[in-house]
Amino acid sequence: MLKKAPKLKSIITTKAKTTINVRPTSEAMIELLTLMFLSNLAEEAKAKAFEEKSATIRAHHLKAVSKKMLKKAKG
Repeated sequence: MLKKAPKLKSIITTKAKTTINVRPTSEAMIELLTLMFLSNLAEEAKAKAFEEKSATIRAHHLKAVSKKMLKKAKG
């Protein structure tokens, strides 16, 4: 398991169609939001696994929960 978040600045600059400058504070906010989203996703997947009386979180738990979480994140 990773102990620290990956640097998202390089991912953002490679996927951007234009040249984009990301300030360090913005980069930190993006990383924090990503970590919060992943932790919420893990909690929801854990709850889904618990509902199905499963001791482990499996891929189908994440798929079922990720659709709802992405809809919430978009607004």
